[in-house]
Amino acid sequence: MRGLYLLVPLAPLIGALVAGLAGKAVGRTGAHFITILGVLVATVASFMVLSEVMQGTTFDGTVYTWAVVAGLNLEVGFLIDPLTALMMVVVTFVSLMVHIYTIGYMADDPGYQRFFSYISLFTFSMLMLVMSNNFLQLFFGWEAVGLMSYLLIGFWYERPTAIYANLKAFIVNRVGDFGFVLGIGLVYANFGTLHYAKVFAAAPAMAARAIDFIPGTPWMLMTVICICLFIGAMGKSAQFPLHVWLPDSMEGPTPISALIHAATMVTAGIFMVARMSPLFELSDVALSFVIVIGAITAFFMGILGIVQNDIKRVVAYSTLSQLGYMTVALGASAYSAGIFHLMTHAFFKALLFLAAGSVIIGMHHDQDIRNMGGLWKKMPVTWVTALVGSLALIGVPFFSGFYSKDSIIIATHAAANAGQWGALVAYWALTIGVFITAFYSFRMFFLVFHGKPRWHHKQHDVEHDNEHHADERHGEPHESANVVTVPLVLLAIPSLVIGFVALEWMLGGNFFGSSIVVDAARHPAMTHVADEARSAFGMGLHGFVSVPTYLALAGVALAAFLYLMRPDIAVALKQRFAGLHRLLDNKYYLDRINEVVFAAGARKLGFGLWRGGDVGLIDGIAINGSAKLVGWVAGASRLLQSGYIYHYAFGMIIGILVLVTLFVTLNVVR
Repeated sequence: MRGLYLLVPLAPLIGALVAGLAGKAVGRTGAHFITILGVLVATVASFMVLSEVMQGTTFDGTVYTWAVVAGLNLEVGFLIDPLTALMMVVVTFVSLMVHIYTIGYMADDPGYQRFFSYISLFTFSMLMLVMSNNFLQLFFGWEAVGLMSYLLIGFWYERPTAIYANLKAFIVNRVGDFGFVLGIGLVYANFGTLHYAKVFAAAPAMAARAIDFIPGTPWMLMTVICICLFIGAMGKSAQFPLHVWLPDSMEGPTPISALIHAATMVTAGIFMVARMSPLFELSDVALSFVIVIGAITAFFMGILGIVQNDIKRVVAYSTLSQLGYMTVALGASAYSAGIFHLMTHAFFKALLFLAAGSVIIGMHHDQDIRNMGGLWKKMPVTWVTALVGSLALIGVPFFSGFYSKDSIIIATHAAANAGQWGALVAYWALTIGVFITAFYSFRMFFLVFHGKPRWHHKQHDVEHDNEHHADERHGEPHESANVVTVPLVLLAIPSLVIGFVALEWMLGGNFFGSSIVVDAARHPAMTHVADEARSAFGMGLHGFVSVPTYLALAGVALAAFLYLMRPDIAVALKQRFAGLHRLLDNKYYLDRINEVVFAAGARKLGFGLWRGGDVGLIDGIAINGSAKLVGWVAGASRLLQSGYIYHYAFGMIIGILVLVTLFVTLNVVR
């Protein structure tokens, strides 16, 4: 089986190397063929691994020893268990759909081979992350997906906005990664190993240990480790306040938006916390910190989706909100529910992003939803698949998103009843968030696909100078090619049924086994979820009389009323609450605060250190000052060097008199 495990990450890596290093030799067709073949092989192998794992076959071993330093083994190793196998399937399948879709979306781009190389390398990086059995390899995959996101967000490097966006993503993630490195360092310093199994086995004995993280203020070791690790997850999984990079990542091509926001990068933090459940279960403070951050992200980032007019940014803010739901599940110790939502979200969010890309192609690269309308007749396949994705996102019963979102809400309510700090606020934030999600999702859906056509009144902008279509001169929207619509259909199927199919064995049963550890006595959330998840059909029926479903339907109804029946009211509300709209349009001014306080503050601090430290202290005093002192001493000494013998004789006589006087004086004193 070890060969099969190696095949999963190496197949995309080989494809990436061929497309990247021999792109000119293999051409466009060769580049997409070899990378798609690599990801297809990885997908098939991942399904085989999942099948073996479900039959009880697991693996935890070293594949390659890189170095041994002072007794520390630096290794490449795989941990293949239910959590890993599920992530492997999700990552490879979504990546495969994105690869196929890219053939149509990037058809006229001059960087075609380079793009395929990047996304295949992105897939390899994520697979190395989820398959790791030690913190060193986890960190390698962690940084590799960060690097690839930097390259892909700034893929169109001619655009200043793309360069700004990828630098922003890179820098914000470095902030989170600083905490992540501290967490890993604390693990090694206190456990003496980086291997998951050894750390998890020793963790309970370390639960009572305290450290002076701040001098004079003891903190529980597990709390500090878990919070540091979670700060890393806040960057990768775009949690408040380290979320600011994710909306700007829309500057990258749509396929990478789908890959980053659905199956890779942003899910890395969620997976990492679930993998570290044996540590997080030992710190209630860390769990409460996680649940509060998730609640803030889910609620406040969802509200921002209401005022967005760029079709990709609306979907991006829904990603932020749904990541908040997953994070709340982790904080409530409902790790299985969080991973379940990660899986369902990967399918319907990839579907929504790729559907948005199909609309952008059909609209000749105009992304403003105010310039659309009535597209359901022109783009029927995109319309149907986008509807499936939207219904899954808002949690309509029997769609995949319903089962995972409802499970998280149930878990949060149970955590609140158990007295967990922050859980009650999180419960209400998620419940109200259902209404918000439904409203902004169907605002976009109705403005794009229904109502009066507005596209024939606009001169459409071209997203890239080389991306022209034969019928662009007519200004008529059109359905995308099969290479674009087929992945939409293939993603729509799991978006519709995967929740119903997987609920009972993932949440109602014991699918994850020992790969996720929960102290059920202190954190009973998953016990309540498991009771509800024993029947997917029964849970779906019950959904029709649950509060979240009513809130979702109310959000859809309000969106239909404001944007289909009475759009004048929507305009009047925008004018009436101009101040609130301005606040939301400026994203709570968090970007401005980052620029004025943190970025400008860092520049001023750096300037002050340069002016006072480098120029003033080091150059001015230590270097130039010492040189001036030596020069002054030399100048003074030069005055005594006259060149006349009688001057030197006179000096010698004076010196002897001084020494004799001192000698006589000291003897008299004695």
